[in-house]
Amino acid sequence: MKRKIAAIFAADIAGYSRLVAEDEEETLRRLASYRQVTDDFIAKGGGRIFNTAGDAVLAEFPSAVEAVRCAIDIQESLRTRNMAYPPSRQMAFRIGITIGDVVERDGDLLGDGVNIAARLEGLAEVGGICISRAVHEQVANKLSVQFADIGAQEVKNIPTPVHAYMVAMRREDGTYSTPQVKKPVKASDGRTPNWMWPAVVTVVSLSAIGVGGFLYFTKLETTALHPPPVVNSNLATVPAPTPAPSSVPAEARPAPSTTPEQKAAAVSPPSPTPPVSPTGVPTEKLVVANVPFINGQMRNALTSDYMSAGDYKAFALNLGGAAGSATRQPSEEAARNAATEQCQKRADSVGSPRKCEIYAVGDTVVYPHGKPPMPQQPWVRPDQAIERPFAASDMPMTRDAGKARLTSGYVAGRAPKALALDPAQYFASFGQETIEEAMRRSLESCGAINGAPCIIVAVDDKFVVPIPTAMKVTGFFNAADNSLYAPEARQEVMRQLAGATGGWSSVAIGLARRPGVAVQQKSEQDAINQAVSECAKRDSGCHVVVIGPFTVGLN
Repeated sequence: MKRKIAAIFAADIAGYSRLVAEDEEETLRRLASYRQVTDDFIAKGGGRIFNTAGDAVLAEFPSAVEAVRCAIDIQESLRTRNMAYPPSRQMAFRIGITIGDVVERDGDLLGDGVNIAARLEGLAEVGGICISRAVHEQVANKLSVQFADIGAQEVKNIPTPVHAYMVAMRREDGTYSTPQVKKPVKASDGRTPNWMWPAVVTVVSLSAIGVGGFLYFTKLETTALHPPPVVNSNLATVPAPTPAPSSVPAEARPAPSTTPEQKAAAVSPPSPTPPVSPTGVPTEKLVVANVPFINGQMRNALTSDYMSAGDYKAFALNLGGAAGSATRQPSEEAARNAATEQCQKRADSVGSPRKCEIYAVGDTVVYPHGKPPMPQQPWVRPDQAIERPFAASDMPMTRDAGKARLTSGYVAGRAPKALALDPAQYFASFGQETIEEAMRRSLESCGAINGAPCIIVAVDDKFVVPIPTAMKVTGFFNAADNSLYAPEARQEVMRQLAGATGGWSSVAIGLARRPGVAVQQKSEQDAINQAVSECAKRDSGCHVVVIGPFTVGLN
């Protein structure tokens, strides 16, 4: 037997037994695919897998830095793959990493290092990474990630508490998730005498019964109309079917005894504080049809449940479609907090990186960001001359990593679906009730992030705008922008393009920036040839600068 110090990596799939029970063949197929991803990253990081059992993977690394970097790469890659599945069918790893003294025997590793890594994996969040203090000391200043200190943790079969840290996973927008901090072990000056245990158990049991009863009736009054979400896509968070109301009406429940002062207060309840936008943005009356980001089911729930409820109440959302509401709260602050907390839990459950914010208090909108910028309708004009099968490799203004996410996410996503694009990123919506709903939600979320209207580039499995292949896309084209061509030609360019009802369009300019415009052409090359020909009638050195809705340059 050989002893050595190694960084030990332990991973397994959260809820694997349930996934197998629901659909064994599909789960095993995806496990093989996901294991290929993990195995490749482990090998790339210089690691060695020394044991596997079902969904579990144990690996050793010569470097703690490489072990943590590998874990982050795995989680980010698998998170992208999971975007194509509803939360109930997502396959996410928990990963634990420590540095320890281990014994090698016939290629396998044994010892406390392996056991502690496995226990840290159990502490990790779904899709998260938990590391020991020894690993944190090695990687804290070497990797551009953040950590949450969760303190000393008692873990099974390890005699002393393990000091652990959660890795804060970086989101696509550059911000970091906030790990749920586990309750640390509290230091104690002595042990509880054995004779006290019966009394402690009795007190705890009675307390649990009392608290359970309180929470039960509190839940009936405050959350019965807001059940946990059913998520049918990587973006869309919708409420579950509304349960039947409690069989015991509120007015039939025994009323507690009250003092004269309490009765007087009950007769004249305090008026809610008029809602004020945190940024001073003028407020407006809540109109359910105008609420952005949410889907039709949530809109129906707002109409039937929230709008009819009295104060104190609040509604929160994020631009990924997660939402939460609270009614019949004791104060406005309580309503705000409850709605935000419910929304954030729903957002976290589907891996949405966007923060929840209060949209309405009572029946008044207090959302500080206003309505997301949207393009004019129609968002898409059916046109067989420009439509073609969607291919992630042809997606304009998107890097290779983004194209890979499109392949595993959008391509595999359930229709109806739509893909919106701005100059910096894209936003997709899957599994909606209608194509119009998918387009609206994609445009709202994309516009809110971009700060300007986005465009729909794909619906279901086809591109619905001209996607240039002869030249490289460099940005969006705005016909009113006169920087490409001479200012005096702007109105004429806008007039010609506005009259186009389909097909391929193109703009070419010469040395004097005099434009040539081609519209309603049957192909990309026809549009290029026509634009250059028109430009050559009034200028020299003509070259194409616009194809369809994009500015272009040489490949």
